Amino acid sequence: MVEKSHTAGLWPSMYEPFKAMGARVADWLAPASDASSGENAYTITMELPGVEEGDIDVSVQDGVITVKGEKSATREDKGETWYFSERQYGAFSRAFRLPQDADGDKIEANLKDGILTLSVPKRGPEAAPESKVKITKG
Repeated sequence: MVEKSHTAGLWPSMYEPFKAMGARVADWLAPASDASSGENAYTITMELPGVEEGDIDVSVQDGVITVKGEKSATREDKGETWYFSERQYGAFSRAFRLPQDADGDKIEANLKDGILTLSVPKRGPEAAPESKVKITKG
């Protein structure tokens, strides 16, 4: 007969706060984003305040757009009797699956006032080429 250890149930409960904290940190580092569909294109916008163009990497692979980068924002205020300094650093990554009618080869990206806008054109309806089927006798 195998006996259960008294600590076996303790470890998962001790681990939970750290697991939840990791998820909150990941959410904090992941930039807020919106996705919408227009008549001719899909648009994805992401809030990236303080992130420079050279610190952002946008790639497309297997129908997924991935935006990666590094946040490094610093704010410093001084007064006669007070001083305040705040820094935010960390890597982020967001991925978006493209719909089948999106043309991932023609994505345009624009960064203005801390907002990254990705425009993904829609493909027009493509007519399937007609093919003849040979009929055999027999």
